[in-house]
Amino acid sequence: MRSPAGRLSDSESEDALHSTPLLQKPPRGSPVPVCCSTRYNLAVIAFFGFFILYALRVNLSVALVDMVYSNKSMERNITSEACPEHSAPIEDFHNRTGKKYHWNAETQGWILGSFFYGYVITQIPGGYAASKVGGKLLLGFGILGTSLLTLLTPIAADLGVGFLIAVRALEGLGEGVTFPAMHAMWSSWAPPLERSKLLSISYAGAQLGTVISLPLSGIICFHMNWTYVFYFFGALGILWFILWMWLVSDRPETHKTISVSEKEYILCSLKDQLTAQKSVPWISMLKSLPLWSIVVAHFSYNWTFYTLLTLLPTYMKEILRFDAQENGFLSALPYFGCWVCMLLSGQVADYLRVTWNFSTVWVRRVFSLIGMIGPAVFLVAAGFIGCDYYLAIAFLTISTTFGGFCSSGFSINHLDIAPSYAGILLGITNSFGTIPGMIGPVIAKSLTPNNTVEEWQMVFCIAAGINVFGALFFTAFSRGEVQDWALNNYHRHLN
Repeated sequence: MRSPAGRLSDSESEDALHSTPLLQKPPRGSPVPVCCSTRYNLAVIAFFGFFILYALRVNLSVALVDMVYSNKSMERNITSEACPEHSAPIEDFHNRTGKKYHWNAETQGWILGSFFYGYVITQIPGGYAASKVGGKLLLGFGILGTSLLTLLTPIAADLGVGFLIAVRALEGLGEGVTFPAMHAMWSSWAPPLERSKLLSISYAGAQLGTVISLPLSGIICFHMNWTYVFYFFGALGILWFILWMWLVSDRPETHKTISVSEKEYILCSLKDQLTAQKSVPWISMLKSLPLWSIVVAHFSYNWTFYTLLTLLPTYMKEILRFDAQENGFLSALPYFGCWVCMLLSGQVADYLRVTWNFSTVWVRRVFSLIGMIGPAVFLVAAGFIGCDYYLAIAFLTISTTFGGFCSSGFSINHLDIAPSYAGILLGITNSFGTIPGMIGPVIAKSLTPNNTVEEWQMVFCIAAGINVFGALFFTAFSRGEVQDWALNNYHRHLN
């Protein structure tokens, strides 16, 4: 039995200790390095990889503003009169030398959405391929391919909207393999009691990429022209690819400079967690309720995430009547809060497991509850704050910051229940998690035909309700131990 606080009871701790300990200590005299260790170097390099990955993903949303002619007759925007105008006129020193195109709102929607249609296709194949050939090449060439296609974006735009949509869809195909590939690599590199720290460091790069690339893309567009946005981030991706291929290995056993003590420490900690069987237990995997708890949580969290990412700027412009694009740094503040929270939550999660002996499933559940119900509460609050723009920014920042707790919750639970198939599991959950990015904004647009405050309150409440449901479902059915079907000897190992 587990105590109410989520700790292992004395008898359970003793049984686990005498059966198969989660993390075997290295021999005395063989210190386990942390600072400048190979596994933390991998986390840092991956951090910059995901930084570039998200910069390549979001830069078009900024550049597109400068790529099209401003033609009010092309679309019908109804702005609420409930709030006074917040925006102040600013001096215009905007460089407008970049070529412009006559693309209406519907065409722009297809351009922005085409990425997700490519992205969802390669999730599961990417996870499967990573389990067979390793994540290094898959992740590396995924980012390299996306970078090269980004460099071709200005040419594709000039050739026609169909070419641009095709390029964006191909970028989605390339990026689709990256998260499953990274999860597959961590299944061989991350000691179980360091998973929260290592994975939160590597994936936090995505949030910082959003924080920096949004305002930086705006600055580049403003002082140069929109084509340089794609040239800059595309070149950065190629440079990262060279460093990745030079410094990284798929497994500790094949790394050229890893110390003997660190290699033994990693391999010893994982030896009872991985399976040697070659075939993938697809039927058992798809019948696993803990896996579906992650699917539901991932879908629910992303529904709120994409609502915040794509709709709140529109809400602030059409309802609060303040154009968030006028202050790119302020609009990026919520993602900075999420980045900080991801880094800190990873440290706290592993501290609770190592020092206070909290069970893995307790930590994953509590961090997911905070990271999903917290954003839901403040998302609803954002719809009922009246005309206070700064309070809207505060609620948005708090909401997104709370979401950072999920990086140590359901987001890495794949590695707890089936480390040998973590890449495949992430491909499955991320496929479902991509759906809100495709349908969420469409549904929200259909719910706000008149752009009234009441319509937007309904949008936020629906998103919050989905988030709360996902949090409760994950809490009820998630697990923290390696599942029977994930081990070839069907022996259960408690985390």
